[in-house]
Amino acid sequence: MTTLKSRQLRPRHELGEEMEKRTYKAVIESILFTMGNSVELERIASAIEQDPADTKELIMELAEEYEKEGRGMRIIELDGAYQMCTSQDAYEYLIRIAKQPKKRVLSDVLLETLSIIAYKQPVTKAEIEKIRGVSCDHAVSKLVEYSLVLELGRLDAPGRPMLFGTTEEFLRGFGIHSLTELPEMSQMQMEQFKREAEAEIKI
Repeated sequence: MTTLKSRQLRPRHELGEEMEKRTYKAVIESILFTMGNSVELERIASAIEQDPADTKELIMELAEEYEKEGRGMRIIELDGAYQMCTSQDAYEYLIRIAKQPKKRVLSDVLLETLSIIAYKQPVTKAEIEKIRGVSCDHAVSKLVEYSLVLELGRLDAPGRPMLFGTTEEFLRGFGIHSLTELPEMSQMQMEQFKREAEAEIKI
């Protein structure tokens, strides 16, 4: 490499050198993105097998490109080291995404309770407990909290117990358009629910 300085007019024989610069910049970009924390200039120079002065010029050019193009990332210098970080203009949106609720991970107990509700709805807690053999108060409450289950009204029977069913969020979450697309649940699966519920009591 003869020089790394930018040119306004480039003779044809210099196009290969410009492509070489792009390659070096792409590697530097990958290093900073992957490492996350700041990386010393000497380490970057060693990785791309260039001297520190040329490497610094490449980094500064790359940082300037980020700035001019209004990218969401910036390259900053920290005491002789360089780090990739987010643009200050993006902070407001990063805060918004951070505040969004995270995707819930359903335990086996919740999945079993949800399955019973999906297949037996509208169903009462007593009916769920009859199948599982254990209390379902906590599981049903959690499923309602996660918007996978909702209250459908009350059964016209003594005590008027609450009826539960699945929501549109349940359909979206499990990638189906209607309850008719649910696979048929066998008696063996029901018995499995009972055995696992019994195991819960023993723990």
